Amino acid sequence: MMADYFNWIKAAHIISMVCWFAAIFYLPRLFVYHAMSDDSISHERFAIMERKLYRGIMTPSMIATWLFGLWMLGMGWDVYKTQGWLHVKLLLVVLLSGYHGACGFYRKKLIDNPHYKSHKFWRWFNEVPVFALIFIVILVVVKPF
Repeated sequence: MMADYFNWIKAAHIISMVCWFAAIFYLPRLFVYHAMSDDSISHERFAIMERKLYRGIMTPSMIATWLFGLWMLGMGWDVYKTQGWLHVKLLLVVLLSGYHGACGFYRKKLIDNPHYKSHKFWRWFNEVPVFALIFIVILVVVKPF
């Protein structure tokens, strides 16, 4: 019975994580296009899209990911507290949460100055969460330590 309940929480955690990553991959891509745009109509459109994505999808998904993850952690703390892979995963999630915050900071900067950074910067910035996802999935599935 406890395993079934736990599995529902895990499913919700994975669903919210997928939504978070979808948004965290897409927002910096919008930054690329925003930085490349030259007219005020485009700037306004990108600012609206970025705000809706960040506030309507990305942030609620991050919060849900954290809540379901902490819920699972609390349910199995006696086992998890000795799992090295989980400590590294949590560190990566904390760093990813910082990246999320940086996206929010940059989103506001782009409203005032669409050319705050070059489109090349945003292309590189967009790659950071890819590495986090790769390492997190490997840690969770392989549990190398």
